[in-house]
Amino acid sequence: MLSAILFDLDGTLANTDPIHFAVWQDILSQYSLSIDTAFFQKHISGKTNAQITRDILPQLSQEEAWQLAVDKEVRYRQLAKILQPMPGLEKILKLTDTASLKRAVVTNAPEENAVHMLENLQLTNVFPLVIMAKDAPPGKPHPAPYMLALERLGVEAQNAIAFEDSPSGITSAVAAGIYTIAIASSHDPNHLLEVGANMAIKDFKSQELWEFLASKGVVS
Repeated sequence: MLSAILFDLDGTLANTDPIHFAVWQDILSQYSLSIDTAFFQKHISGKTNAQITRDILPQLSQEEAWQLAVDKEVRYRQLAKILQPMPGLEKILKLTDTASLKRAVVTNAPEENAVHMLENLQLTNVFPLVIMAKDAPPGKPHPAPYMLALERLGVEAQNAIAFEDSPSGITSAVAAGIYTIAIASSHDPNHLLEVGANMAIKDFKSQELWEFLASKGVVS
């Protein structure tokens, strides 16, 4: 029986990848690195800043990598002043209320970003439980963040579903044993299925999604 829905944040509750891409593109150009969308999706999207700087800029000291990440997120928040919720988000959040489903956000975003996004989207009170990479290191793609969310909600993996937009997040949720639905907001849906997603949809208005929820008995 479906008891909980878990949501990633960036690219799932709102399509923020274009903003992150623009900021990383500018920052990495200062290191003579020119990146395109394919590079961003493979090496950056869905990963923690620690993973990103370690993989792309291994020459940086720990302090330099930390400062770069701080500066990057400040610039992101300056640009992400007005965010639009993913289409259909209001509808599925209403379902969690009417069907008495538990819910949580599970994200690799730094705390300041998570707070900023939830406030911007007016969802702070909607999600009393927010699991971040710092709460369950090393973060996604490791299953620890999703396992912690399940533990704190008191829900078994087979009774939850997760919405994710990145290969890293999908890997994390699938490894935790959760039925995972990919939001193809910025990645090729076929690739998201290849890395383990059980279903790939455009957004929360997808007919396939609502037919699936009806099969779970939470939609009349």
